[in-house]
Amino acid sequence: MDEPGSAEFDTIVAERTSALEGDVRIGGAKNSVLKLMAACLLAEGRHVLTNVPDISDVSLMCELLEAMGVTVTRADHRLVVDVPAELNTEAPYHLVERIRASIVVLGPLLGRFGTARVALPGGDDFGPRPIDMHLRALESLGATFSTAHGDISATAAVLRGTEVVLEYPSVGATENLLMAAVCAKGRTLIVNPAREPEIGDLIEFLNRMGAHVAWTGDRLAVDGVERLAPAGSGDGYAVIPDRIEAATFLAAVGMCGGSVFLRHAVAEHMAMLIRKLTDMGMHIVASEAGLRATATQRLISADVSTLPYPGLATDYMPFLVSMLTTASGVGIVTENIFTGRFRYIDELRRMGADIRTEGHHAVVRGAERLSGAPVRAHDIRAGAALVVAGLAAEGETEVAGADHIDRGYEDLAGKLAGLGAAISRR
Repeated sequence: MDEPGSAEFDTIVAERTSALEGDVRIGGAKNSVLKLMAACLLAEGRHVLTNVPDISDVSLMCELLEAMGVTVTRADHRLVVDVPAELNTEAPYHLVERIRASIVVLGPLLGRFGTARVALPGGDDFGPRPIDMHLRALESLGATFSTAHGDISATAAVLRGTEVVLEYPSVGATENLLMAAVCAKGRTLIVNPAREPEIGDLIEFLNRMGAHVAWTGDRLAVDGVERLAPAGSGDGYAVIPDRIEAATFLAAVGMCGGSVFLRHAVAEHMAMLIRKLTDMGMHIVASEAGLRATATQRLISADVSTLPYPGLATDYMPFLVSMLTTASGVGIVTENIFTGRFRYIDELRRMGADIRTEGHHAVVRGAERLSGAPVRAHDIRAGAALVVAGLAAEGETEVAGADHIDRGYEDLAGKLAGLGAAISRR
């Protein structure tokens, strides 16, 4: 029988839900686990990761590692990664084009082997995300690059630590630089690095492997080592909870009402979002076990803008826009990270949302309710935001392209149904 995520189940159907109740487990962070998997390439031997989400992007990264000669075993949210002494240092196009995070194999391959060939990456369709910053940062350590036939070829006889100033706190550039610098000779000082929780998870994982990475004020200091060892032996290394998945369920509660406990959600990782949702009228209480989110009345509009961490993440924006479509008042949304991130707004308009866009701004005038309509997911988070909006719309909302959602969510429809949502997978 076909499973959800196959061609037979590529649509999620949502209907109006009056309130959500219960508790939901927040899984491991997609934006962390993929980078930890790439970091395993730095050391020969067996690495063990736990709290690994069962999502299609993890499956794709497994395929990519296996194409390089790595053996990967998955079971019960546990990943065993056996890395041999020698690897194929080429990341083939047919895999790289399907997952943008694959570009982070560049740093560990350069760090350990001094050579890499990686196809230009694909991923979500919401505007260009050039990797020039990645390449310039690695060039500072002594790498040289050439491009031909859609591939990036990199070589480095010796990587040497130096001060590297990132013009923007890019998460991907910081990750690639970190994974190369841990093998460089001497100290690398990263100025203006990304500070996301997923960066902290990567640093912890690298240090478990024997790296020497530490914060010095607002900079990252990396003292290169000659050899790294596998991480996560025994009980394994647990991936941090996914703050974007948590934001999805917070948005669902905000739009539908009710009270839901988000097990394992970490308030510290999403402090700015919690503050914004509190301003909009939600009641959110944090504990060591997770977050309790409650909404008892129509939300109040607010102005929101994306900024690098600790600001509001660009991945939160589709959920905030969905919430504003039914909030009381007018909210102004500013997208400062990705130029094409508003492409899903036309889908919300099909549902009756009153949204006007100009450049990287959107003005959202809240309506009493939305109207169900057939819509399409163009990327992971926008697709999930359309599902959430469908739970607050009269009638039936069909979200096509659910395979995009599967890239970042483990059974989103099933988890929402467990909270009482009127939702199914077709």
